[in-house]
Amino acid sequence: MQSIAIIDYGMGNVRSVQKALEHIAPNDKVFLTDNADLITNADRIVFPGQGAIGACMKALTQHGLVDVIKRCVNEKPFLGICLGLQLLFDHSEENNGIDGLSIISGNVVKFAKNNLKVPHMGWNTVKQSIEHPLWHNINDNTRFYSVHSYYIEASHADVIAGSTNYGVDFTCAIAQDKLFAVQFHPEKSQHDGLQLLSNFVSWQV
Repeated sequence: MQSIAIIDYGMGNVRSVQKALEHIAPNDKVFLTDNADLITNADRIVFPGQGAIGACMKALTQHGLVDVIKRCVNEKPFLGICLGLQLLFDHSEENNGIDGLSIISGNVVKFAKNNLKVPHMGWNTVKQSIEHPLWHNINDNTRFYSVHSYYIEASHADVIAGSTNYGVDFTCAIAQDKLFAVQFHPEKSQHDGLQLLSNFVSWQV
């Protein structure tokens, strides 16, 4: 049995992530926590998030989790979801500028409306940019569910694992060493989302 910590800092639909992981990994210990020691000692870490990036950064700081995340992302399999992707980057345009965790080089920018509904909400195809264990048994151009008003612009193409289009082509998945992070919500993306979570749970890094 392995332990999977879902970082719970009060910003995100963590219960749905927990239920999805418990469904695909019934023999593992899946738990929500903001405890630095429990996160540090877990075998795998999931970093979800929803809402405003500024409020999320404030919550992470208040919970004493910034340094924990920066350390653990290099030490064990680590999955970022939605805002848990955006927070990994240097800077967001939100609220006239918010600094992120600066784990990955790049910025978070707002969708230009251009007759598009913002937030981007719904199902979109994901073009896989690389072969990766987390894409195992998931077809290229599979549809995943997203809800977001901002998207990432990575500084270096070698971290891009997947992209999608909503008025503009944008990166929706990144991979670097033990880190994989996605803009979409695998826990809300039915069979293929559960497959991605299952791939994460069995990912040997």
